[in-house]
Amino acid sequence: MSDNPIAVVPSRLETRALQIGYTEPLIPTLDLLVHSGSILGILGASGRGKSTLLKTLAGVTPPLSGRVLIDGRDVTGTAIHERGIGFVFQEPLLFTHLNVIDNIAYGLRRHRVPKTQARERGAELLDWVGLAGKERTSVHELSGGQAQRVALARALAPEPAVMLLDEPFSALDTELRSRLVAEVSAMLRQRGCATVYVTHDPSEAAAIADSVIQLESTTATS
Repeated sequence: MSDNPIAVVPSRLETRALQIGYTEPLIPTLDLLVHSGSILGILGASGRGKSTLLKTLAGVTPPLSGRVLIDGRDVTGTAIHERGIGFVFQEPLLFTHLNVIDNIAYGLRRHRVPKTQARERGAELLDWVGLAGKERTSVHELSGGQAQRVALARALAPEPAVMLLDEPFSALDTELRSRLVAEVSAMLRQRGCATVYVTHDPSEAAAIADSVIQLESTTATS
């Protein structure tokens, strides 16, 4: 990984009396507080509400009740693109018609950042995630680990206040997953954003997170 400095964006993610679900609550009321540079692990089996929680924090799914705050600002009713959130999914979800650098610059272009400046920022992040020289590479030529690094760089490009990661390395082999967990943990702390990391693997949660919450269908334990 490169040691090039990346802008630190002090941030805080908070929930107050948050209930998630669609018609009935999936889990108990949640009061979360994630500080700048801190990583909260969300652990639980399939169907326990982990992904629904991330979607609620992001603004994709409305909560049944309660509030979501970023830096003290109530964003419960705010659209996803106005929350300042970066999201990395289990699959990289890269645009196959764009090369690596244009994938990373995509979010910046949506924010009307000039093309040259967006690509410069993309190149900086690409170096930071250890893929310098891959700017013009087709996404079809990337390994699974490389593709997820590009997805991480794309999510970080607009300098979000909060990062949400939904089992981003679960499809990778054990050795590569362990290495990327350690690297990404250091990278996210260096950047200083508040991060929520979802996984079903207790060892992965322990390796990357400062604190861990386990979700159950009717209980949530820390």
